[in-house]
Amino acid sequence: MNLDYVPLLRVMREIQSIPRGQPPDFNGMKRFRHFVRRIFPRKKNGEIDENAVYLIPLLAINPMAKDHVTALLDAYLAMDADGIGARVAAEAAARHADVPGDFKVGLIVVDDLKGAGTNRYEYEFTFRFGPDRTLGSLPKRSRWLKDWWLTGVLWSSEAPSERAVREAILTAAHRVAYMHQHGPARTLRQMLAQEGQVMALAGCSGPTLDAEDIAYTREVLIPYLDADDMRTCIECLFGDAAARTLGFTPRGLSPWAGVALALHYARPS
Repeated sequence: MNLDYVPLLRVMREIQSIPRGQPPDFNGMKRFRHFVRRIFPRKKNGEIDENAVYLIPLLAINPMAKDHVTALLDAYLAMDADGIGARVAAEAAARHADVPGDFKVGLIVVDDLKGAGTNRYEYEFTFRFGPDRTLGSLPKRSRWLKDWWLTGVLWSSEAPSERAVREAILTAAHRVAYMHQHGPARTLRQMLAQEGQVMALAGCSGPTLDAEDIAYTREVLIPYLDADDMRTCIECLFGDAAARTLGFTPRGLSPWAGVALALHYARPS
């Protein structure tokens, strides 16, 4: 696996530096237009530059994010998160040298705190298992996808830390390596196996449940292990609080219950 780190946090901070909805640009289109141009660079004649690198992961960010994202980006840049991310990407590439493929990799901040239309759990499901029903398979290459990307996701609702940066890059890399060996996860059983292994390899510290909740969650999930629909899988992976945000059915599960169960059983004894 060859990983080429791209410092996307700097690009996000550049976008944030453009005033959001200030006169005479009351509706903030100046910032939004700059956001689009940074993803799809244009030539001097205005045509999209097909030879440039398209910063596809930025499509997941909130281009009109408020000051809380600016402050978070400043904190990450102050700790040299891009430098950390580049070093971690090099570690991951060396560890998975036997996995084929050339990938761009970068960190983004997804605004789950105040981003309108950004549901944390829907995004988590997509980042972990793939868009729509591809569930982890790579999309077909098109003119808009000249490079394969691994996206390290940081969340605006969480405090900045070096651990968050490391886990974001490592889980993205380990996930591709896991899917190369096992194929895409399509059932809840396969999703639990994938995410448990990925998080354990990345040294993730959480989420966790106490022993009683682990046993309870395991029993609740048994009837749904062969489920392959997004609704059931989100309910089981992320718990009742997540289910309610999407209008799904609560199943009596703690926050992040299924993910915590997966990590618990994947860790060495």
